[in-house]
Amino acid sequence: MTVQTRPQALSHPTAEPVPLTVARGDGIGPEIMDATLAVLEAAGARLAIEEIAIGESQYRAGHSSGLSPEAWGSIRRTRLLLKGPITTPQGKGVKSLNVTLRKALGLFANVRPVRAYAPFVAAAHPSIDLIIVRENEEDLYAGIEHRQTQDVVQCLKLISRPGTERLIRYAFALAAGSGRRKVTCMIKDNIMKLTDGLFHRVFDEVAAEYPELEAEPMIIDIGAARLATRPERFDVIVCPNLYGDIVSDIAAEVAGSVGLAPSANIGERAAMFEAVHGSAPDIAGQDIANPSGLLLAAVEMLRHVGQGEVARRVADAWAVTIEDGVHTADICGPATRLVVGTQAFARAVIDRLGSVPKHLPPARPATIHVPVLPAPPRPPEAKTLVGIDVFIEWTGSADALARALQACPDAGLVLTVITNRGVKVWPEGLPETFCTDHWRCRFQAPPGKPTNPMMLVHLLHGLVRSGLPVIKTEHLYAFDGVPGYALAQGQ
Repeated sequence: MTVQTRPQALSHPTAEPVPLTVARGDGIGPEIMDATLAVLEAAGARLAIEEIAIGESQYRAGHSSGLSPEAWGSIRRTRLLLKGPITTPQGKGVKSLNVTLRKALGLFANVRPVRAYAPFVAAAHPSIDLIIVRENEEDLYAGIEHRQTQDVVQCLKLISRPGTERLIRYAFALAAGSGRRKVTCMIKDNIMKLTDGLFHRVFDEVAAEYPELEAEPMIIDIGAARLATRPERFDVIVCPNLYGDIVSDIAAEVAGSVGLAPSANIGERAAMFEAVHGSAPDIAGQDIANPSGLLLAAVEMLRHVGQGEVARRVADAWAVTIEDGVHTADICGPATRLVVGTQAFARAVIDRLGSVPKHLPPARPATIHVPVLPAPPRPPEAKTLVGIDVFIEWTGSADALARALQACPDAGLVLTVITNRGVKVWPEGLPETFCTDHWRCRFQAPPGKPTNPMMLVHLLHGLVRSGLPVIKTEHLYAFDGVPGYALAQGQ
């Protein structure tokens, strides 16, 4: 299920071809793209196609993002990309092309419809029919990582209110516009109280604007377990980036096959459509890959640009092909009557254009128009500096570190707690706690005394002059008097 967010000129079917950038990709990408484009052409899709090269060949050509400047020009010109799977080389110096595309183009919502096609494709849960709306730009996928000591690396988890609110408003509008009954938010705010807590808080705020929809927060671990065992209880799921990536694949497997799952990446100014699965280089060139995931993504693309009737013809023909038992090898089962390759499957779909499935639900013909709604203005909160967390590389004990810190010149700040991997180890730490060489040392002003930036400068100057290896700092703030930082575990 995807939605319309392109300019109004493309909101309704038009006789003019829609500019489209096509990237065949790597591995099985060229084969399944050939099959997909053949079906779209036979169905009468009105597309003005520009082809670009992406992926392995471009990495080898020295483009670290997997895209040449010319390819970027085409995508920015058409603002619409149908993309085959790509292979990202392992090792340093290259970036994930998918992450680059999503972030550079502002494709904030990854929309993945998941449904079973039982009894024609075996499914662990034949009644599954849901939509996953995954945040696409933030979270741990921001890719901000650092090695800080001999023993410790870190990855920053970034959750913003504007990014979260835009995504959750989109998820609720999609649910309301497509006749869904419930939106479930999966988070881990019992542990990550600030980041996932913000996501949960925004979810509750937006849910209040949709009283006709049931709003259900759920901790991600039990949510993923229930998705695997009782997926029929879900309707629309909205998640931060990493959780959404994981539960999307769980849902696709439960529904029958990742190979059947389409994905839409939606932004305010551009959109990208692709299959969920990877490039599968081990079967490339053998004409055995299933093109269904990319073909169904192209169906969503047609709906997105206002060619809903063509999308319906393709989706219905695909469903009839599945009902008739014409299957690729990956989905063979008791209902299979004929095993075919990639291109033969495409020809089977073309032969059935104009047919309507007898058992599977017929495709919806119309595009669902869901605008990207702006967030209402919010008054700024009073932001007050209250201290600093200083991270130190240290191989001794917590008590020895505390003595070294307290021996530094007085900067008007008091050492209040030391943690190691988030657990309090001073004062009154436990001898059983395992420690590495990465220590967080929290300094705050005495009660009733304000903190100012120069106090932090004097503190850091004193630490460095004392020979203590400062590797990172985080300022501590209160917002309208509420601490904007986590307490140490055990504090």
